Amino acid sequence: MEARLFGLENPLFSSLQHHLVDLPDELEKTFNAPTKTYVRDARAMAFTPADVKELPSAYEFVLDMPGVKSGEIKVQVEEDNLLVITGERRRDEEKEGGKYLRMERRIGKFMRKFSLPDNANIETISAVCRDGVLTVTVEKLPPPEPKKPKTIQVKVV
Repeated sequence: MEARLFGLENPLFSSLQHHLVDLPDELEKTFNAPTKTYVRDARAMAFTPADVKELPSAYEFVLDMPGVKSGEIKVQVEEDNLLVITGERRRDEEKEGGKYLRMERRIGKFMRKFSLPDNANIETISAVCRDGVLTVTVEKLPPPEPKKPKTIQVKVV
């Protein structure tokens, strides 16, 4: 009924509407497919396990980094207190005459993101990589002092 009210009962319009609504499967998959960057980042996050501990004065983030040089690890704090740990594990150079019979260790980029709580002191973050284990320590801010009541003098008129 609406099509007649607006003069849209034209066969050309009906055909055009039919083609716009029914996209070919390949085209629809293209529009709804995740980007390569998203897939790469999701994979990198899924294969980078981490332990997160809360201590009385700090938060600790512990990640296994076997074979990763400290220069290949990047620790950053982005907007909205988002701690981002990224890096890349590379394959050892192949020696002449040798070939892999089995390759099970994961190589490639890794990434983890953690939302830091409001009491995280982002100015004092430290990161140490020892024996293939990365420990990122985020100190806590001291709790705010309780507000003291303000006394207002009453004037006599």
